[in-house]
Amino acid sequence: MESITLDATDLQLLDLLQHDAGLSNQALAERVHISPPTCLRRVRRLHEAGVIERQVAIVQPDRLAALCGHGLACIVEVSLDRQGAEQLDAFEARAVREAAVQQCWRVSPGPDFVLVVHTRDMPAYLQLTQRLFTGDANVRNVKAFFATRRAKFETKVPLTPET
Repeated sequence: MESITLDATDLQLLDLLQHDAGLSNQALAERVHISPPTCLRRVRRLHEAGVIERQVAIVQPDRLAALCGHGLACIVEVSLDRQGAEQLDAFEARAVREAAVQQCWRVSPGPDFVLVVHTRDMPAYLQLTQRLFTGDANVRNVKAFFATRRAKFETKVPLTPET
């Protein structure tokens, strides 16, 4: 990964792509007032430098649940008995391998991890708990908060100071 400096045009491109990564190169170039080849070079540079990690489609979970039955979302706090680097790394590796774990955060103070989990239903969640929590003698405490409504979901990172 190369080290780069971001200018105002880069920040504009990032802002636009965070809002809609499906914009064509032509549309991006027009919106930031640069040529399409320059725009393409800049976006590639942002990818190569790791500033843009990946581009994905964001699925609306409530609509998906109606079609496929992926309807249980929860936030789970996990505390370990021993917090040595090896134990933390081992739990983290197991958590990130689980498809139902959408996000895995090491946090401090409080629990050792906060997980964002989506499963089809409660039986699927219980299977996940057996694999991830019950089978690990080092897991001391698990506290799950089941979502009843999502008021906000944003993937966009603020690029300008809040006013």
